[in-house]
Amino acid sequence: MDRPKILVVGSFVKDLIVSTRVFPKAGETVLGTDFHMATGGKGANQAIQAARLGAEVTMVGRVGADAFGKELVEACQANGIDCSRIQIDPTAPSSIGNVQLQIGEDGSTQNRIIVVPGANMAITPADIAFLRETMKNYDMVMLQLEIPMEINVLVARLARQDGVPVMLNTAPSDKNISGELLSCVTYLSCNEFEAFDLTGISIKSAGTSVDLGEVKAVIRALLDRGIEHVLVTLGKAGAAFGDKNGCFLIPTLGDIHSVDPTGAGDAFIGAFCTFVSMGIDYRTAVRMANYVGSITVSTMGAQTSFPSLQELNDLIQERGEKDLLLLA
Repeated sequence: MDRPKILVVGSFVKDLIVSTRVFPKAGETVLGTDFHMATGGKGANQAIQAARLGAEVTMVGRVGADAFGKELVEACQANGIDCSRIQIDPTAPSSIGNVQLQIGEDGSTQNRIIVVPGANMAITPADIAFLRETMKNYDMVMLQLEIPMEINVLVARLARQDGVPVMLNTAPSDKNISGELLSCVTYLSCNEFEAFDLTGISIKSAGTSVDLGEVKAVIRALLDRGIEHVLVTLGKAGAAFGDKNGCFLIPTLGDIHSVDPTGAGDAFIGAFCTFVSMGIDYRTAVRMANYVGSITVSTMGAQTSFPSLQELNDLIQERGEKDLLLLA
């Protein structure tokens, strides 16, 4: 199987992660239980997951001329990503993410994340000018909303002109996404909160249960806006996919214990885009991406928990679903 060529234009974030038994209220100080740092950012996360599953990935973005920036780039290089188009910003600091994890008595986790954008918002049109000549070389473009909207629009416009499919992950949520950007999108991925901001339709869920009628309504609303394929990630309930041929929902692996959900959505999207770029059908791609997300939540950290192709195959074999196995 040929390695798909994927372009990621997006963000880098150094995560500063605090674990606690209870989130503090306004004006309150609580004692935490653990602290560690990790490399992240939605763009870098998705790029690394795609690379670990066998894609040939080029990453475009900006980091600061600081220690965090060096570590962020090195994490991508360590996964075989082409980092030659990453710019070092001389003035803006590398982005940081304040990740708060609340650990429940049963070991379950919830997270809250504040991102300070820093150099991510300093990307310029000049940084992506090379794509006018090279865009046609890629099988997929992956975008998120942690960089300037202007840059996403320019990249998506170039991709559309050259017939390259575009995945837009609408995170962090933005009610004012450019109409031109949406008109250039082939795949749109959102969670239930982002879906509400995009459509005004609320998806009710409880654990692994979700209102399928509301999920379908969200997908229809986004298809009506001209988007060809829609993914809605639903946490413990799984992920839904829809296009002109219909909708389906694939549940998560129900017996996976969630240790840290940070980065699971990025892992899912990176995996889905890789599998689709390999020519795998949508239903199978979602099933396999669910496996990737399940592995990610079962381990602490984001990038450190993203599975390799071998780790994915090992779990698939353990579950007896040999029809999903991929050749390394």
